[in-house]
Amino acid sequence: MPAADEAGIRKRSLTIAGHRTSVSLEEPFWEALGELAAGRGLSVQALVAAIDGERGASNLSSAIRVHVLRAARSAPPER
Repeated sequence: MPAADEAGIRKRSLTIAGHRTSVSLEEPFWEALGELAAGRGLSVQALVAAIDGERGASNLSSAIRVHVLRAARSAPPER
């Protein structure tokens, strides 16, 4: 089994609702999250704050992955 850094997992610190937190995601999720945020005219931090506000009791990293997956599924197919 590869080590976390070999698997592309990156930990980043963000401030959400006035509190610092760290989020660990695989690099492709960070990239997709950045693209989603840019497409909506938001910073990654602002998009994560919005996801955090809607996540309920689920883990923040998991909520981000699900958000990215839902956005990918709702995107029009590439030609």
